[in-house]
Amino acid sequence: MITLYPAIDLKDGNCVRLYKGAMDQATVFSDNPAAQAAEFVAAGCKWLHLVDLNGAFAGGTVNGEAVEAILKATNVPTQLGGGIRDIKTMEYWLDRGLSRLILGTLAVKNPALVKEACKLFPGKIAVGIDAKDGMVAVEGWAEVSTLEVTDLARKFEDAGVAAIIHTDIDRDGTLTGVNAEASSALASAVSIPVIASGGVKDIDDIHKVVAAGNLEGVITGRALYDGRLDLSDAVRVASQSAGETPC
Repeated sequence: MITLYPAIDLKDGNCVRLYKGAMDQATVFSDNPAAQAAEFVAAGCKWLHLVDLNGAFAGGTVNGEAVEAILKATNVPTQLGGGIRDIKTMEYWLDRGLSRLILGTLAVKNPALVKEACKLFPGKIAVGIDAKDGMVAVEGWAEVSTLEVTDLARKFEDAGVAAIIHTDIDRDGTLTGVNAEASSALASAVSIPVIASGGVKDIDDIHKVVAAGNLEGVITGRALYDGRLDLSDAVRVASQSAGETPC
């Protein structure tokens, strides 16, 4: 059984999807992110995954109004990434009802602060690791570091990180298939729960993540918006155990 996280990526107040993380290749799917979030919840999703894309590049919250509207319109746990770079911002969002904060660039550039946040906010901090050819990308995917994904993840063993969101950015928004193998290998290398992200194209990818047997969940965006993945079917498959025969 895994958790299915529908993605709501926010750019200029709209719900969009990027192609391989490129801000100039954004497709707008909704100008009402709160209504989109409510639709996902009505279909049976137990979590929401939000990303402030502008914030990831700006280094601070940009789409805060849209995030707050989503929180008001829904009643399920919600995680947010993008532009969260200091304790004050973390406190702000947790006070407003977010269940989990995703720290990406900060995990690379200031891991000590991430560990401090884990102590201050137990169970509320996730680490976002965006990967390109096995290396970590930062600053809204605009910059590829010299740090290997597994090496970064291991820095947070026993720190209290709630989850690692592992995104293959060469696949994100491309509908070319989730890299379940890489995410599963990362999950085998660390004790922190791992969520696979990037490239989900159809129900077969949800089956792959379930079959891996060691992943906590999967994030999907464009496949839902394009209609290639039926949300109700995805939620049903995600609720199965590894090796279970589909109904």
